[in-house]
Amino acid sequence: MINIFTLSNGRLFQEEIESLEELSKFQPIWVDLESPTIEEKRWIKQYYGLSIPDDAMDEDIEESARFYAEDNGDVHIRSDFLIADITDPRTVRVAFILNLVNEQLKSKGVLFSIHDEDVPVFRLLRMRARRAPGLIIDAKEVLLKLFDADAEYSADTLEGIYDALEKVSEQVLSGNVTDEVATDVLGAIARHEDMNGRIRRNAMDTRRAVSFLMRSKMLSKDQFEEARQILRDIDSLDSHTAFLFDKINFLMDATVGFININQNKIIKIFSVASVALLPPTLIASVYGMNFNKMPELHWEFGYAYGIAMMLASALVPMWYFRRRGWLK
Repeated sequence: MINIFTLSNGRLFQEEIESLEELSKFQPIWVDLESPTIEEKRWIKQYYGLSIPDDAMDEDIEESARFYAEDNGDVHIRSDFLIADITDPRTVRVAFILNLVNEQLKSKGVLFSIHDEDVPVFRLLRMRARRAPGLIIDAKEVLLKLFDADAEYSADTLEGIYDALEKVSEQVLSGNVTDEVATDVLGAIARHEDMNGRIRRNAMDTRRAVSFLMRSKMLSKDQFEEARQILRDIDSLDSHTAFLFDKINFLMDATVGFININQNKIIKIFSVASVALLPPTLIASVYGMNFNKMPELHWEFGYAYGIAMMLASALVPMWYFRRRGWLK
């Protein structure tokens, strides 16, 4: 699927392209390709003169080859964007090709983006650009705004983790942590830790991409300052992710501690039972010895006396344990 974006009165407008002829009707500053077919790639090659590399969205590409500029001036950037789906958090690899001078369109730059699935950050930028005139002025501005929106999207996701961990903290610190509650808490903590780690990795990737743009010396003075502000925003995320890692570790340790307490309670029950039943066992063993004159045979109340002694010997330790508070 091909979506092109044009500027009109300072606003960004989107058009979905379904044929090669439709491309000639517009002069876009941004061409977005989502899961492009071979035919759609051929349209881009035929009309814009741009060949999309076969490895544009490969995950195993070398890190040193993710940011580079060609001899003709095209800038290639491969960056990951976060999808904060709580059931399936993941990152999507997006290949950007910044064509600064396009002779076919006689324009001063077109940004091409290629990805396999829809990215929330792209939707966020499209919504903002439609509502805010003058937000975007050229293709380089589109790329910067995407990275800016990515940093803000990561910050919003971190706020969601903060709120979710507050609920987990209430469960853990309430003191009534059963095994079922501990299972739910550990599952939630693991999900939030995974999401926090993905945000930290995504912030590192965005920082590298923005730093590359700043080193390329193709940004204007205002755009360079905007890129510096994006880096400051990303740096501010690091302290939050570090704090969340510490909070997650605390909740993990507290939950595991309550699990150990619950297990110790079970072990204590067996320990108390074994100690309480030791005297009756001893009495039963004595009564079971092979004497010449066995009490239960030569005394009418032998059995009753033996059972009474066994019960008394079991109740006395239980009374003592209860008095000391060991049964609570």
